[in-house]
Amino acid sequence: MDIQSIKNRFAIIGNSPGLNHALNTAVQVANTDLTVLIVGESGVGKEVFSQIIHALSARKHNPFIAVNCGAIPEGTIDSELFGHEKGAFTGAVDSRKGYFETVSGGTIFLDEIGEMPLGTQARLLRVLETGEFIRVGSSKVQKTDVRVIAATNRDLLEYTQQGKFRQDLYYRLSTVPIRVPSLRDRKEDIPLLFRKFASDFSERYKTPSVQLDAAALQLLVNYPWPGNIRELKNIAEQVSVLSVEKMVNGEALQGFLPQKEGNRAMTLLPAVTSGGSSHASDSTTTTERDILYKLFFDLKKDMNDLKQMMFEMVHHQGYSGTPPVVNENMLPAYNGSVEPVTPVYTPASTPILIQASGEHVDHHEEVEESLQLADREKEFIIKSLKKHKGRRRDAANELGISERTLYRKIKEYDIKE
Repeated sequence: MDIQSIKNRFAIIGNSPGLNHALNTAVQVANTDLTVLIVGESGVGKEVFSQIIHALSARKHNPFIAVNCGAIPEGTIDSELFGHEKGAFTGAVDSRKGYFETVSGGTIFLDEIGEMPLGTQARLLRVLETGEFIRVGSSKVQKTDVRVIAATNRDLLEYTQQGKFRQDLYYRLSTVPIRVPSLRDRKEDIPLLFRKFASDFSERYKTPSVQLDAAALQLLVNYPWPGNIRELKNIAEQVSVLSVEKMVNGEALQGFLPQKEGNRAMTLLPAVTSGGSSHASDSTTTTERDILYKLFFDLKKDMNDLKQMMFEMVHHQGYSGTPPVVNENMLPAYNGSVEPVTPVYTPASTPILIQASGEHVDHHEEVEESLQLADREKEFIIKSLKKHKGRRRDAANELGISERTLYRKIKEYDIKE
């Protein structure tokens, strides 16, 4: 059977070299009993390749079953795959056959194989090497004749180095690896796929089929598609159902694509610009906000430490002359990103002043900056508690402080939760 016939039979759309190579490999290995490992990102259609291999094999008239290893709890996966005896564990009121027993003679597709527990991996390795397995709670060895096709969106070789996946099982599974390309690696197929999905949804919902103009098509091709074909199909359905105009332009399509966070960020502390003015933006990405929250508390602590250090120096060593000025501008300014820019040292109109008289210090006072910092700190704590509905642990994690510190700050600022 040629590649085009297989594409027609299994509704596969596209002509990219990576896709054609994967299909050729699946066809060549189908009529053997070799174990196949299908590798690819989530949503690329790995299960379709397992169905192709089974349908073109000598086992095509025998059972085929797909098992998602990541969806089965660790405590029951052995029972699901290999069966169990009555009384083997709490709730085992009857004996039960596992998939390797019921599908004997056919094919089993183990999706998300990287999520399989290490103990189950050892059992699977024995099945692959000897065709033998033992039910949970039994001592009787049973035989099975099952072809195993596995799939993963993980880097199993890296998992073996981390001790999360057995190295011997990895090499046993990847006798023939098939890599299914991601959608961003086959951009030439994106317009074809969208057109097919739009046509299908047009028939399903009895509406005219939507079309894309040149700008919308370019936007579709350039989008990274982290969800691959699954995501593209969802977008096509949304556009087909919700679009008022059936000729969709780039601006309209942009409304259906998930919005990527921009590079805008807010500056929590004043940063001096070339014109001598400071400003703060209220927009930021979630990640940058988390980092800047922590930065705010760190800078406040640094300011307090610096003031204390200078106070002690003046007190113990003596100081004469003009009193030193210390304010936030003496610390590294931030330009809206998490990268520090060149520190700017300038006097402030309302400094934190340390007064000296002769050989000793009479007193020191903290003026407006400290009050502003305290107000901002209290404001961030209130916002974070409100965002997480009073859950202190979540709020503390977002603010980059310990839960104990957060509790102390709540008491200090008399914050009502």
